[in-house]
Amino acid sequence: MTSRPKRSLGQNFLVDPGLRRRIVEAVQVEPGETVLEIGPGRGALTEGLVEVIDEREGHLVAVELDDSLAEALKRRFDGNPRVRIIHGSVLDLSLDEVLADPTELKVVGNIPYNLTSPILFHLLERPRPREILLMVQREVADRILAPPGGGDYGALSIGVRTVAAVERVLHLGPGAFRPRPRVDSTVIRLLPFHPAPLTPGEEAGVRVLTRALFQWRRKQLGKSFRDHPDLSFSPEAIAGALAAAGAATTDRPEQLSPEAFIAAARSLASDGSLTGGLGAA
Repeated sequence: MTSRPKRSLGQNFLVDPGLRRRIVEAVQVEPGETVLEIGPGRGALTEGLVEVIDEREGHLVAVELDDSLAEALKRRFDGNPRVRIIHGSVLDLSLDEVLADPTELKVVGNIPYNLTSPILFHLLERPRPREILLMVQREVADRILAPPGGGDYGALSIGVRTVAAVERVLHLGPGAFRPRPRVDSTVIRLLPFHPAPLTPGEEAGVRVLTRALFQWRRKQLGKSFRDHPDLSFSPEAIAGALAAAGAATTDRPEQLSPEAFIAAARSLASDGSLTGGLGAA
């Protein structure tokens, strides 16, 4: 399979066999499981995954956008009833098309870095997979995993970690790929919370709170809650939310942990403010 990488699709093919093996091992396929692979490309991970899938009597569904690569993969794995190749974008794919109960699904992918956020948040829509293993730009992994208080910590950190636990699995340098990217890469594992700690409405509230507060990142929380056009809460609701989050009006948003944002959202939801007080919900 010798298709040339396409810059328009953000293709960087993994060529290091040792790292391919380690990523396949990190998926930890259990007997009878279904695995969704995003962007199999030339099949670097696919081949190893199929070996494990066959051995453990599971199923692999691989979704590939590139026309020629999708066709080559279909020919390559034609006749294997445990493998299904979907020609299309994962952003157009509903996970219940892959498995009737998406909460039992494992996802793995070397995704285009220019589509990391759209793909990541698409996968984190409800119902969420049991586990997601993604190769992302190292800088993005650092932002997702950043502790509160630092410059890397922000809306992405909170958006992911209010719905999933995240861990760093593996570092990959540019030499692991062809063509060589200009950045380092990191494989991260996301374990969505089951059951989810927030209702869908509360999650929507967290997103609006996060977006609004980090738009005014350098401002104190008291001013942002009072003056931001997307936030229109009563003084009592603001006081309750800050107390629940263990925060002061003089704090700034990067000082609040993901758990603090969850606590604030729950407080605002408890008296109806979350629904009525978010202008952009």
